Amino acid sequence: MTEIATRAPETERALAENARYAATFDRPNLELPPARKLAVLACMDARLTVEDVLGLRSGEAHIIRNAGGLATDDAIRSLVISQRLLGTEEVIVIEHTGCGMLTFEDGPVADSIAKETGTRVDLPFHAFPDLESNLAAQVEKIKSHPWIKDVPVTGVVYEVETGRLRQVA
Repeated sequence: MTEIATRAPETERALAENARYAATFDRPNLELPPARKLAVLACMDARLTVEDVLGLRSGEAHIIRNAGGLATDDAIRSLVISQRLLGTEEVIVIEHTGCGMLTFEDGPVADSIAKETGTRVDLPFHAFPDLESNLAAQVEKIKSHPWIKDVPVTGVVYEVETGRLRQVA
């Protein structure tokens, strides 16, 4: 066994779970465009299962995730493809209470990683100090992008303490 395989117990578990899933797979004919014409931009936090929170099933929405649920260039790229090529007509942005992006500042973290690795990289982390104002800024960034269609863009906060969504923007 290779060194990588012995150090990847979660990958082995995930592959075994996939074999179980594939044995009963019953959705080979889902359409490419999402059935609900919905795109969701959400934080990658493991406590937030977007499908469960929004009552979605496979094939119903595009779900784009990154640290913070931010409208980065890559998230915007995905939204443009989702709208312009695959017909989505609504966007929901989900951020959440207790987000790790609220707990640090870019500069010190970048300095620490550069010191640890011996290499400095121009990689912004986009940490933010205030959840609601950051969420409003992400919604506005999406709405104001020239390639994003004029569709509803809603910002909500997922409360990790209660499981509830609170509309903010």
